[in-house]
Amino acid sequence: MNCKELYEGLGHIAIHTRDMEESIRFYERIGGTLQKKDVIPTPDGDKLLALVDFAGATLELIQSPVPAPMTEGNIPHIAVYVRDVDAAAAALREAGVDTFMTEEKVVLPNLFGGLENWFFTGPSGEQIELLHML
Repeated sequence: MNCKELYEGLGHIAIHTRDMEESIRFYERIGGTLQKKDVIPTPDGDKLLALVDFAGATLELIQSPVPAPMTEGNIPHIAVYVRDVDAAAAALREAGVDTFMTEEKVVLPNLFGGLENWFFTGPSGEQIELLHML
């Protein structure tokens, strides 16, 4: 199957933030709308997440418990919606992609109402997320 046929559109653009509430206020001030907030517990503390609708795109704001470096390229990944994460990964493998970051997709049944995803990298190290909301 052709990889392009499996894509449903842009899922979100992830952005690291130093201060989640300040970032939410900023995007709301310039016309964005908070959709959801969530938390992922990590060994270093809670990772805060928020989905913000902004100018027709969804931003995933991420505040890590250990601050991420804020340099050029603080957009850690782009997400692409797919109908079937496994089928999309298989098609990408057939197309020669061998840079998946985990052996299997990740299923997070409680995050943002449930999702499954699988990350791979592009030739310059950019991370691309195959995303299906449950």
